[in-house]
Amino acid sequence: MSTLSSEIAQVILEMLEETDSAEIQRNLLAQSLGCVPSQISYVIASRFPPEQGYIVESRRGGGGCIRIRRVRVSKSATLLALINSIGGAIDETTLRAHIGNLFGQDFISREAAALTLAACGDDALRAAPPVLRDKIRANIFKRMLLRTQDL
Repeated sequence: MSTLSSEIAQVILEMLEETDSAEIQRNLLAQSLGCVPSQISYVIASRFPPEQGYIVESRRGGGGCIRIRRVRVSKSATLLALINSIGGAIDETTLRAHIGNLFGQDFISREAAALTLAACGDDALRAAPPVLRDKIRANIFKRMLLRTQDL
């Protein structure tokens, strides 16, 4: 089942597929998807960050819009930026978003994405105390990303 955030991200990704650039009128997109404009802003901030190769520009005013551009960066630069951005802990939702972005940019295969989700998901970390799960998940995910660079 797809979440609203995933649906919004998918619509934006489809816009980016053809030209690597999309202009979005936040209010119109929110209205067409049946959500509030702040949900659009949240998705753009969380799923289209610079470390994933996106540049987001906002134009205010009467005909204001948000322009998202995809910038092609090297696999190693993207992975290192992601590793540095993870910090000491990562929740499963954020992990899934990162894995989806990596797969969407063809930096990891479908199999690698599935294995990473299996190794870092809450089910795999169930034996760990809840207070430590996000820290363990971050450590495993970063190690897997570092190993991906060697392949």
